[in-house]
Amino acid sequence: MGRLLATAALAGAAFLCGCSPGLDWRDTRVEATALRAMFPCKPQADSHPVTLAGRELKLQALVCRAGASTFALLFADVGSPAMAAPVLREWKAASLARLHSDQARESHFVPAGALQLSESVQLMASGKRPDGSPVQMRAAYFAHGPHVFEAVIYTGQHEPGFADPFFDGLRFE
Repeated sequence: MGRLLATAALAGAAFLCGCSPGLDWRDTRVEATALRAMFPCKPQADSHPVTLAGRELKLQALVCRAGASTFALLFADVGSPAMAAPVLREWKAASLARLHSDQARESHFVPAGALQLSESVQLMASGKRPDGSPVQMRAAYFAHGPHVFEAVIYTGQHEPGFADPFFDGLRFE
């Protein structure tokens, strides 16, 4: 779980590095998966090993900054759809722990074509950055075949409708 926190910190660090010009939404194919996503800026790729639900995984990330927000899509191949639920459950808990958040508003979230799992959720949570300043997170956890995903935005304050294209644009082909 520590390495997952390090990768989440990568997304958070990108958030802390500054701003980029306005939103320039673009359709992005997520390599090695059937997922397509909308990003408001050109994402950069990275990967790190993590351990989730007792499995060593290669967590891949696409991350970009737009305005004062960081957008990230993280994913891993867990080998079998049967492993998706426990991995998603642990991943969500680790993300909330890193945020130092004990409360989250949660709702069911299943993009078209994703596995129908009770662990497929979208949540909003408030917490603190490593420097102690406030941050808001909106994240979605879902799975397709042997892949698990976290789509997440870190920002100072969510504006109504701001994140909708990112989450509404998640789809499987």
